[in-house]
Amino acid sequence: MYNDMALIIKSNIRKVVKELDSGNSVSSVADEVEMALERKVEDMLIKSIERAKANGRRTLQARDL
Repeated sequence: MYNDMALIIKSNIRKVVKELDSGNSVSSVADEVEMALERKVEDMLIKSIERAKANGRRTLQARDL
């Protein structure tokens, strides 16, 4: 993983889950969800960087995701 800077904030995960869960069936979010999301986002960014490089661009764009 990269340094100490977090992309995913646990309190934000809880807020979004609460907003998306229209039936209020999920009452809490496990600690492991934050780390799993961090890994997924990091993997997405790594692949996106590779795609931008392969296309000869120095700018990461939404289409690279």
